[in-house]
This record gives sequence, C-alpha cells and structure tokens, in this order.
Amino acid sequence: MPIRVLDNHLIDQIAAGEVIERPASIVKELVENSLDAGAQSVDVEIEAGGVRLTRVRDDGCGIPVAELKLALSRHATSKIASADDLGAIITLGFRGEALPSIASVSRFEITSRHVHEDRASSISVDGGQIGEPSPAAHPTGTTIEVRDLFYNLPARRKFLRSEVTEQGHIVRLLERLALSRDDVAFRLRSGARTLLDAPARSNAGGAAQRLARIVGREFVDSAIELDHSAGPVRISGWIGAPAAARATSDMQFWFVNGRAVRDRLLMNAVRLGYRDVMYSGRQPAYVLYLDIDPTLVDVNAHPQKLEVRFRDSRQIHDFVFRAVERKLAGTRPGLSAVPPGAANTGQYEQTRFSHPVDDAAPSAFGAGAQGVWAIAETLRGISTDPRPHEMETGGDGFAGAHAGHAAGTQPLGSALAQVHGTYILAQNEQGLVLVDMHAAHERVLYEKLKAQSGSSAPMQALLVPVTVEMKVDELDALMAQGEEWRAAGFELERFAPETLVVRAVPALLPADDIPALVREVIGDVASDSASHHLDSATDRLLGTIACRSAIHAHRRLTLPEMNALLRQMEQTPRADQCNHGRPTWTQISLHELDRMFLRGR
Repeated sequence: MPIRVLDNHLIDQIAAGEVIERPASIVKELVENSLDAGAQSVDVEIEAGGVRLTRVRDDGCGIPVAELKLALSRHATSKIASADDLGAIITLGFRGEALPSIASVSRFEITSRHVHEDRASSISVDGGQIGEPSPAAHPTGTTIEVRDLFYNLPARRKFLRSEVTEQGHIVRLLERLALSRDDVAFRLRSGARTLLDAPARSNAGGAAQRLARIVGREFVDSAIELDHSAGPVRISGWIGAPAAARATSDMQFWFVNGRAVRDRLLMNAVRLGYRDVMYSGRQPAYVLYLDIDPTLVDVNAHPQKLEVRFRDSRQIHDFVFRAVERKLAGTRPGLSAVPPGAANTGQYEQTRFSHPVDDAAPSAFGAGAQGVWAIAETLRGISTDPRPHEMETGGDGFAGAHAGHAAGTQPLGSALAQVHGTYILAQNEQGLVLVDMHAAHERVLYEKLKAQSGSSAPMQALLVPVTVEMKVDELDALMAQGEEWRAAGFELERFAPETLVVRAVPALLPADDIPALVREVIGDVASDSASHHLDSATDRLLGTIACRSAIHAHRRLTLPEMNALLRQMEQTPRADQCNHGRPTWTQISLHELDRMFLRGR
C-alpha cells in the first residue's frame, strides 16, 4: 500500500481514539471546558449510560458567534497562543482536540451565547460534517449535546460496557470534578433520576459539608484537615485517620492546581507518610490539593492529562511525604478526632478481670528490666503520682481505683484492671477505655528507638558477645544491611561463613535476655518473616526490635505500670496505632454503656 496523506475526517477519528475512550471521556472534556469558561453551575444529563445522549449545560462566558465554527476545528483554542504558554498552563484544557474529536464520532450540536452578545447561535455536526451557524434561544453560557456515540465506528462501540457500568464511570468522574471546585454547583441526571447534586459551597465553613455530600459523612467524621505551605507550594485537604483505612484505593483523590490527577509520585509520597501507622494491605483515604507555581509543573505529559511532571520531583515528593507524616504524628490520645478502635457492642462474652499486682509482687518485666523497657521507668522526669493506688475490691473480685484520680485531665484516664492479661481497662470522663498493652508498648518503644537511632545511637558493649548460627545466604543478606544495623545501635561481625557475632546492642535493649532477643530479631529480619511493612530498612529493623521487646499477653502489670503506659501513650506520636497499623485503644462512651443497659428508657 502506497504512502498517502489521510483526510481530515479520518485524522479526527484517529485522534478521537486517544481522547474519547468512553462516554465519561466526553463528560470530562466538556465539563473542563465549562470550568475554563468560568461557569458557576454545570448540569449534565445522560441517557443509556451516555451513549445515546450526553448533554452538558453551563453558565460560563460562552463562545462568540464569529468563533463558534472555528471552535470545531482541530487544534483551535483560546487558551494558549505560543510555545511559551505551554510552560505555564493554568487552564484544564489547552490542546484544542476535544470538540472536533467528539464531533467526528457522534451526532453533535453546540449552542452558545457570549456574555457580550445579545443572541445565541447553534451549529450541528453529523459524523464530522459541520453545518452553518443558525440563531438560537439560549441564556449566557453553552450547551453541548452528543448523541449516538460511535454510531459511525461500530468496532469502537462494541467495546463499550453496559449502561450501568458506563453510568458509574460518569458518576465517579463528575465526583472528582466536583471535588476539584467546591465553588461550582454540579448536577448529574439520568432521565428523571438525580445521580449527583452538589451545590456550590455557600461559606468558608461549608467545605466539609460539600465534601460529605460527595464522598460520604463517614470519611469527613474521621478525617484530619491538612494545610501546609513552603515557598511556591501548598498542600491542603483532608487525610483519613489510619483506623479508617480501606481495602481499596477508591477513596484517594489528588488535585494539582485544580486538575484531577492519578500521579504515582504523589500517591507514593502519601503512602510513605502513612507507613508507620497503616495496617499491611490497607489503603489510606484522602482528598488532597497541591497548589504550585504553573512554571514548576508540566501538565502536558499524558494523553488524558491524568499525570503530571514536576520540575523537581524529588523535592515535591519529600514535601508531600513530610507534610502527611507530621500531621499523622499527632494521632495520639487527646489529639485524635475519634478513637482508633471501634468498640463492638453487639456481642459480649464472659470477661475475666485480673487484679492489678501490688508493688511487692514481681514486676511484669523481670528483675533486670531497665530504661524504657520497664513501663514505670518510661516516665522519668514526668510528674505522676509514684504511690500505688488504693484499691477497693467488691464481692465480685473487681479491683478499681478511687475516683479521686485526676482522670479528667488525662485523655486515657486512670487504669482500673487488666482484661484477660491482654488489655488495660481504664476510665476517663467520657466512659471506659480499652488499651491493647502490647500494641501500645510497641509503639512507645518504636518511637523512642527511632528518636535515638543514627550515627550517634547509644550502644552497650556485651561482656560476652552473642554468637548466632545462620545459613550462609541468610548471613550474606544480613551483612549487606550492615549500615542499617549499625544505625540501630548494633555492632556485628562475621566470625565464620555461618557464624555471626554480636558485640554491641542498642543501649535501650533489656539486659535480662539479650541473646534470645537478638536471635529473634536477626531471625525475623534475615528470613523476611516479620510482619512489618515499613519501607526504610532501619525503620523495619527498629520496628522488629520494638515488637519483639514489648510486653506480651498474660504479663501482669501493677497499677503504676499501667498508668505509666497510658501517660506515655498520650505523649508519643502516632500512638493511636502500633507499628503494624493496628489500633492501640478504643473508647466506650457513657452513652453507649447506658444504651447497653437500657438506662433512661
């Protein structure tokens, strides 16, 4: 076949294959044009999932009569004029491809009235054949009707999904567009049904209400507001509490200068920000906006403009990561919007309360426990009552603290007892608090280890070095991580092909059973069997140490030790979750307790 120049209509149909994938693509292009035109209200109507009809009406500035036919020409646009304009794009559209591409694969009609003109005009296009403008009745703004999508390309039409599926894509798309501009009213209808109705934000305090209408009240109630700036960059929006993580990434929204994107660099930065508090396999929920100097970002990097390129991608990645990480550091008792664990009040089983141990009893951490590894010692320098609480034991054997304890000044309240040797039961002004003592202690230890890690991490030399036998390949992998182990406070030496010698360990490790602990940590990290998902090798190692060293179930604690752990949780960053992302505590309110026992009815 000889080389030939394709006719314009065929060129438009080829271009439509890149721009118009399905009816939702049409809605995206037309609504973005409406927003660029300054619309304050956008109405979308669809039939048969947008295949039979897609109509978009706006109240923007409109198109002058003299330019209406020109707007249907390929690469005709009012948004850029030279190559220099591509370096600082501030509009959503700029290529001039959408209208001619849509018109080439549908029965198309555009009616518009410019803000400075007295009358409207209309042009019809049938399969790429452009008619002449004719007078029409229309208020200021533009209405575009797209009928019978792909009627002239049966091969493309047969790849469309069911009406319900295509309708779902349109709903999700318009939700993203509505999130990008809360100052614009959006409405989507299919026949007589309203699929989306998002009025414009009425005041500064209406942002959360508008957000709730689109993504749901559940997200808003557990979300943490974020607003941080640095130079020409600002990040704002909402990030979901770690306890509200989801199984899928369907609640992740990114907007760069008002443009909805699915950018891998930004998504990865947020994921890293959650790495210390997210349960493995779960996905964070967020609605985030990045405002940046247009000259520092290239939006012409993807056919559908779903990805962007930053001039300094490393700096943007770190900016987003740090902003999210620092905000999540405040997820600890007293600062969290809601308790991280949800109390299940639907089923109750027989519960066993253990009496707190008196001070004369053996410590839960053994006689040799010291430093942060004995909970009561973690509060050195913090003003707490060192005396054991007086106990009142009723006929049921339940041991509780006097009400005189200042629980009202402490978010987690005052410890009452242990439950099944695993949980701490406490009371505060709101009601009862349940704390997973292992998960809580693990977080406290992990944050302390992180704070002391690095080149100056305190170490303690072992009088008798610990020898660990390992497989050759496992030891090879471990020695390859020598810098991470050294940063964590370990001094390791390969004594033989299958023998590792540990000569020094972090100063925070308990002195009572270092060999066993070292063997467990090395075994976990070397075999990659630890359940941690932290991305940094050093953080992973520290997390494993904290997990292995934290108190475990069936260790009896004294009341001062329990209260010491509660106070330390209140001061520890990210204490709402353990290193694996599991919640460390939950609240059962007095209202819930009254409801359980039908009080007040």
